[in-house]
Amino acid sequence: MLSLYVAVAKKQGANLARLSGTVQNDILKEYIGSGDVHLSGAAGDADCYGYFCVVPEGVAEVEYDFDFGVSHSRGGSTAVQEVAFTLADAIAYVRAALDAGLDIDDFAPQLSFFFNAHNDLLEEIAKYRAARRLWARIMRERFRARDARSLLLRFHAQTAGSSLTAQQPENNIARVAIQALAAVLGGCQSLHTNSMDEALALPTEDAAQIALRTQQIIANETGVANTVDPVADLMPSTI
Repeated sequence: MLSLYVAVAKKQGANLARLSGTVQNDILKEYIGSGDVHLSGAAGDADCYGYFCVVPEGVAEVEYDFDFGVSHSRGGSTAVQEVAFTLADAIAYVRAALDAGLDIDDFAPQLSFFFNAHNDLLEEIAKYRAARRLWARIMRERFRARDARSLLLRFHAQTAGSSLTAQQPENNIARVAIQALAAVLGGCQSLHTNSMDEALALPTEDAAQIALRTQQIIANETGVANTVDPVADLMPSTI
């Protein structure tokens, strides 16, 4: 898909250096999360990193998203397991890129992550904060990254569809709001809120609008976006 995206841009005469986007090119997740073993492993992703990091015409703002966490969480993993598997997944890709001859600071700033958000509010906030701190230490101490951007664990969060019930679906509005708040307080960069009726069918227009309004209420009416790290004093890191 990424190759097709670039090919269409070239055909239309677009400036590749101005293109942006995110690809979930996480084949290791497919091996374990979906049981699909059809393509090359982490080395294939290293080829993508190399093309978009070092060639003059490379796309400047392509992110490589590891959605290992969301797949394992949906499958029943604990919060600790979700972080552990996701970081192990990312480490494998970083090693493959380094083995291919890339410099850590050439590609690491373009890496991003994808986590689930569940109902245990405090545990979920702690999960994200721990993952961010662990990744910074891994990049700095194990891979000797020097660029501060390489230390950042930027992540997308999706509320937990597996937690939603077909019975009394209106209660799912509260579940999604709690899960979304946890992701925001944990420091997510982008967020997907599930609709209340997703345990039944594709979301209706009204349900999708409520999911959108949930994000807007959190962003504009709760005050949590007014502080860089509102739970810092409540959850000091000991890692």
